[in-house]
Amino acid sequence: MPVSESLWRPALAPALMLRHDSVRGADLLLLPERVVVLEGHAGQVVGLCDGTRTVCGIVDVLAERYPGAPVATEVPPFLDRLHEEGWLE
Repeated sequence: MPVSESLWRPALAPALMLRHDSVRGADLLLLPERVVVLEGHAGQVVGLCDGTRTVCGIVDVLAERYPGAPVATEVPPFLDRLHEEGWLE
């Protein structure tokens, strides 16, 4: 069962930071000795991963912000991939 189907409350792993690079106009995920450029609205999704919201809660917030966007089908698998990478706890 993917973790996103549980009551998991995703949060960034302690060694990671989310930052916005105004020069690039992109959100960055800063890892030890590595930088990941987040595309599209990925930074907003990661920004909601503060350990207080379940995946369903994150989907609800994004669905309200972006009516008609396929957040319910795209966000949970995205969060699962970040969890598999060890970037989310």
